Amino acid sequence: TLLAAANQHPPMTLRVNRRRSSGAAYLQRLAAAGLSAQLLGDPAYGGQAVVLDQPCPVDALPGFADGDVSVQDASAQRAALLLAADGALPPGARVLDACAAPGGKTAQLLELADIDLLALDSDAKRLARVADTLRRLQLQAELKAGDAGDPARWWDGRPFDAILLDAPCSASGIVRR
Repeated sequence: TLLAAANQHPPMTLRVNRRRSSGAAYLQRLAAAGLSAQLLGDPAYGGQAVVLDQPCPVDALPGFADGDVSVQDASAQRAALLLAADGALPPGARVLDACAAPGGKTAQLLELADIDLLALDSDAKRLARVADTLRRLQLQAELKAGDAGDPARWWDGRPFDAILLDAPCSASGIVRR
């Protein structure tokens, strides 16, 4: 079946860090490293989504360790792009990323706009992955362990300009498949 074939070799989709490069320029770096890939041409991906023809270990990706690129499913990339579309997040906007772990959308929001971001997750161990991701990408956000459904335990009372909530049960990263 088609689903069985897709599960044998699921696509490996990358998000190019727009603060460092363009999708088109990163394609050239991949080609120089002997890796074949395509840029997702749909404008909804902002020219930063790249799909490898064959998955590979992240240490084979040019600039991965330096934060030039991240592995993130194409549909998962849409959430931050929708939230930050057309300058919707002005510099300094206060943004909450609830259910933030493992940090892909958190990082993408910080790549898209100069914002004051609080990354919240109920699992402190998973929140450590967010910290690792931000460190690799050289980005900063406030990280807090807490339940988004119980703001009295973590919220300081200052309003947010935007909230991204990709609840763990939503499977937004795979819904496109």
